[in-house]
Amino acid sequence: MKIGRVVGNVVSTVKNKTHYGYKLLLVEYIDTKGNPIGPRRIAFDCAHAGVGDIVLVNEDGGASQMLLEDKNVIADLTICGVLDHFSFDGEIVRL
Repeated sequence: MKIGRVVGNVVSTVKNKTHYGYKLLLVEYIDTKGNPIGPRRIAFDCAHAGVGDIVLVNEDGGASQMLLEDKNVIADLTICGVLDHFSFDGEIVRL
């Protein structure tokens, strides 16, 4: 799992039927200071996150399979939670 920030929505006019009703969000991973790390990625949202939220991103396809109730879905990233704060190196971080 990694910590990221939601930076946008993804709009898809054509989706696999198992994807209907689920949001896709654009996420950038961040460091403990809130600085972006690496490229932006697309993730399924199962935590009702929105733009600007700090989120916990699961990089295991199993979470997407559970969300979509489809064992054959090919998806890697799923937003599993919205973070209020986290602890790092003995300090509480609020971004």
